[in-house]
Amino acid sequence: MLFSSRTTSHLLPRALTVRHFPTRTMATKDWSAQQYLKFEAERTRPSRDLLSQIPLKSPKRVVDLGCGPGNSTAVLLKQYPDAHLTGMDSSPDMIRKASATLPNIEFTVEDLNTYTPQEPVDVFFSNAVFQWIPRKERLEVVKRLIRSQPSGGVFAFQVPDNLTEPSHAAMQETAANGPWAEALSTVGRDTFQSPQEIYDELKPLCSDVNVWHTHYYHSLENHEAVVEWVKGTGLRPYIDPLSATDRESFLEAYLGRLEKLYPKTIDGRVLLRYPRLFVVAVRA
Repeated sequence: MLFSSRTTSHLLPRALTVRHFPTRTMATKDWSAQQYLKFEAERTRPSRDLLSQIPLKSPKRVVDLGCGPGNSTAVLLKQYPDAHLTGMDSSPDMIRKASATLPNIEFTVEDLNTYTPQEPVDVFFSNAVFQWIPRKERLEVVKRLIRSQPSGGVFAFQVPDNLTEPSHAAMQETAANGPWAEALSTVGRDTFQSPQEIYDELKPLCSDVNVWHTHYYHSLENHEAVVEWVKGTGLRPYIDPLSATDRESFLEAYLGRLEKLYPKTIDGRVLLRYPRLFVVAVRA
């Protein structure tokens, strides 16, 4: 689905900068870069697909919002080797990994809700972050940052759009059926705005708003691999609050549901359908 109004670095060595240590909305514990990167190729592909639709060829300043372990930053660095490129994330572990991988890039630990660039930014880029910001706040953050951009600046982001997928429905069902039901009664992720809501919110600030969906079908080794995939992101709010014993029981019950929901392929693997929503907005 496509909605459109038409129907960038001097790489000096940088030290890891810590301005404050907020946590993501979804959990009280830090994220694990190691767990996230178990599926690095699959998680990085949307970054390339998003980047391919950015119209700027030689931006001066580029910021990777929610850069994670730096895999998306590396994609940006390859595309814009002459830009001043920086990355920020709320997870100290992610920033440590990113800084170790790309030591010549400046990475900072910051809260996206309060982050304000020191200079105008030509390209804001975000790979799978805004789904964790509460629904009422996320587009306000996007608009605040777009307002800080020069004319022709680009704000590009993609988010998983998979709350109705079997993998995520099974999380909610498992959470509601077990000794952990009360503790997890308020756990969940807000739905994301529809393409029209995004368009209508951003268009008054932008000359062009390009919105589309892509469905990826990731061939994973088995059902256990599906669990490993979501343990790095979507499953975190459900298992982080649990004791070690309850966590093991939860994962066992969740795996049982996945085995019923996802048939094996002819070669014994599992196809994980993964919808994602993409947006590229150009500042008016």
